[in-house]
Amino acid sequence: MTTLIAPALIISECQRGMLEPPAGALASLADQARERAIIAGIAELAREFRARSLPVVHCTIVHRADQKGLLPNSYLGKMALRDQTMIEGTPDVEIPAELGPEPTDLVSARATGLTAFYGTDLDAMLRLQRVQTLILCGLSTNVALPGLAMDAVNRGYDVLLAEDCTAGTTTDHHAYMVQNVLAPLARITRAADVVDRLPE
Repeated sequence: MTTLIAPALIISECQRGMLEPPAGALASLADQARERAIIAGIAELAREFRARSLPVVHCTIVHRADQKGLLPNSYLGKMALRDQTMIEGTPDVEIPAELGPEPTDLVSARATGLTAFYGTDLDAMLRLQRVQTLILCGLSTNVALPGLAMDAVNRGYDVLLAEDCTAGTTTDHHAYMVQNVLAPLARITRAADVVDRLPE
């Protein structure tokens, strides 16, 4: 099995506002994350990366308190404006304790847009760590992870998706997006296979 070249673990949008939302539009996503037990799987992956001194990066949504940078030009934008979700300084933006962040982790927060590279220092942080391969996990296979994968490929990174550490809004939506959208962009794998391929 080929060893991964300069890998980093990218944890997408694993925050309380996504994982523990009130009843509404995100409840099904949180349900799927629980059913698939992705937090435990991601936590184990993160431990393996940290044990090898490999980068662990949390990509988070942190909207400004005045909501500047948010536009009602998508359903997600309208929902965030209406419900005032994922606002800086609120419990919504907190990362679950099981995931950290640990002192060695990196955190890349975005206040606007729908994907982790947009308007953030993520690309610069990865290049300064000489990262070449991104292992994607977290939320969601509906929007954030496909966008992240495409942006990463456009920037020249190799991309793997730890599929058993991801979730979408429904089982069917998740399967469709993985097979038809993510598979052309990223190698679909499982967390255990990622660990087996990590450099020592």
